[in-house]
Amino acid sequence: MSSSPKEFAGRPEPQDEQGSDVLADVLDTMRLSTVMYGRFELCAPWGIQFCERPCAHIVLLARGSARLEVEGLEGAVTLSAGDLALLPHGGAHTLRDAEGSPLHILGQGECKRTRGVGPIRLGGDGERTTLVAGSFRLGASPRTLLFERLPRLVHVAADDPAIAPSLASTAQLLITESASSSPGATVVMSRLADILLVQALRAHIATRQCQEHGLCALADPQIGKALSLIHERPAAPWTVESLASAVALSRSGFAARFTALVGKPPLEYLARWRMTKAAQLLRESQTPLSELATVIGYQSEASFNRAFKRWGGSTPGAYRREYRRGGARSVPAAEALAATAPSGS
Repeated sequence: MSSSPKEFAGRPEPQDEQGSDVLADVLDTMRLSTVMYGRFELCAPWGIQFCERPCAHIVLLARGSARLEVEGLEGAVTLSAGDLALLPHGGAHTLRDAEGSPLHILGQGECKRTRGVGPIRLGGDGERTTLVAGSFRLGASPRTLLFERLPRLVHVAADDPAIAPSLASTAQLLITESASSSPGATVVMSRLADILLVQALRAHIATRQCQEHGLCALADPQIGKALSLIHERPAAPWTVESLASAVALSRSGFAARFTALVGKPPLEYLARWRMTKAAQLLRESQTPLSELATVIGYQSEASFNRAFKRWGGSTPGAYRREYRRGGARSVPAAEALAATAPSGS
């Protein structure tokens, strides 16, 4: 197969069920926790400014319309009733009924005070808009490659024919629950928001929004399968040849297509995923380092220690101790990881 990476830059056709386990695996390692701010009942003129926070954000419009402006993006996006906006990388953003409307700066403390005590009401006496907002806090794990290449804004329009009916049903349940005063409503809202996050990412993969490398690779039959194999068996002695053979592509064709759709060569992605899983196991298990090295595909504890330090700046033992003291930080995925030598490379 002699095609160049440039020829693979187009969006692949979505495949039903392809890559769903990979998406679940990626979200699991990120240790997301959901915090719902609640329901906002707004009358024109109105405006809300959400300040910079290291969280992913979600906005669901229940009624009316809103103008969404995201720091770092040009222009504004108009949200209509039923639309969902996901900001995977966080960032400051504003919502208004119209350009130039006065802004109310919503602080973190104010969000905490409003949870479970009824809707937040702002604005004048004009046309009414209702929305539900919340955030997803990221845990100690670094963002994985597939997630970090998401756009700043994922806009899921209610009238998009490609959107699954289940997303609209979940959105309606969340809107209904946001108006409820029943016990446990905030817990139900958080669980529904978790489901909406997954559904929004599925929609992003399935629709024309998915133009860049990253999660759109899950929609490609061969590359989606290769990613599933890597995630299912990260300790296997994978090579470019063995992965290419498993998905019925030539070595050169597979390497080019994988790099074009995922954003990194196959073995670099494998090495980064092994380190991501290692960090998760260091945090969440008591597995000895010698056993952990084998579990993620390294032939010796020494080679695992070197690779982990090159990736995150500290040894596995130091990372585990720091996390247990409550000071673990998100570990940057070093570009130098391509030079690591996991078994099978």
